[in-house]
Amino acid sequence: MSEGLSPEDSFRLQVLLAQDLKAIRIDESTLTLYALTDKGEASIPLSPNCRADKYLRQVREMLSGHALGSPGGYPVFLTRWTRHGQMEGVNLGKLLLTGEPEAVVAVVYSPALTDELARHAWWTSPTIENARLMLRREAVAAGPMGRVLADFLVEHLPFLQDDHLGIIDTIAVLIHSRAVTPAGLETMWKWGRRSNTHYVAFLEMAAGNLPLPLAAHAQHQAVSAMLASAPNTAGSVLERALSSQGQTFLDAASEVLERPETQEVVSHTLNAIGRYFSSDIDFNALDQVSDETWLPFAAKLQAATRLARCDDNAVKAIFARSTAIGSLMRRKIEPVVTPLLQDIAELRR
Repeated sequence: MSEGLSPEDSFRLQVLLAQDLKAIRIDESTLTLYALTDKGEASIPLSPNCRADKYLRQVREMLSGHALGSPGGYPVFLTRWTRHGQMEGVNLGKLLLTGEPEAVVAVVYSPALTDELARHAWWTSPTIENARLMLRREAVAAGPMGRVLADFLVEHLPFLQDDHLGIIDTIAVLIHSRAVTPAGLETMWKWGRRSNTHYVAFLEMAAGNLPLPLAAHAQHQAVSAMLASAPNTAGSVLERALSSQGQTFLDAASEVLERPETQEVVSHTLNAIGRYFSSDIDFNALDQVSDETWLPFAAKLQAATRLARCDDNAVKAIFARSTAIGSLMRRKIEPVVTPLLQDIAELRR
């Protein structure tokens, strides 16, 4: 026990620590300590007898000594390990009793995170970053906390605004976790009309199962029938492009490529396009479009096969020489993007 604490705080903390606590957090702005117990939330208003920062350090030393047997405070080696997932040998629940923000991050990063620990960590520090990290754990995504975290991220996604990589990462986590509701997916998809970055993670991770699908192309049925009677590798790519999901994918991809905001958005989108149209396709056979049966679709076949070969290699040299974003970046990549938009337009008309 730290001898520097006021007698009143020392007594209150000893009484508190005698209970079965789940987590502790400290509001430094109001100098209040909160504890999560089986009966709910308890609080202790702290009464510093010295400078506030020094007093809070003494409080945390007392908490760490009780929880971890480390009277000197949160162990330095844990700080080094926090973000490397090397916390398996530590009782994660005890870390949440130290009142240390870094200890909460250690719990959130741990592969051993459970749904119950996620609930306690969330009470301690409900942030967007923590929600994303915890939803990456299957035990959390599949548990009751999965829906809580997913709903929070959907609700707070608009606050990311110009953090385009954050938007992509958040939506990717939500799609991967499968904890978000269909309504939540539709909400995020609709936001793509205002900020096309919202489409990118969908194109990467949900191509073929996009929300609010558009109608299939008018020629899709004819191409599908021809494919059944005259198999053709390039025809398979075209059939995918003309399907309902393909048309939805192309519409969103064109929205992104017409006005991308950052280099990451461009790279992610180009890779997503190539991956979607080249999936299960033999590249050695992609140029075989000379079958007379398919000649009426020659232009569309060629457009589809070019998109199947798309990836971010086309812009790597440009981005290696420039850190430009926004309109300046768009001017630099115009020679790459314009032909792609023309191919997409060919497959949409």
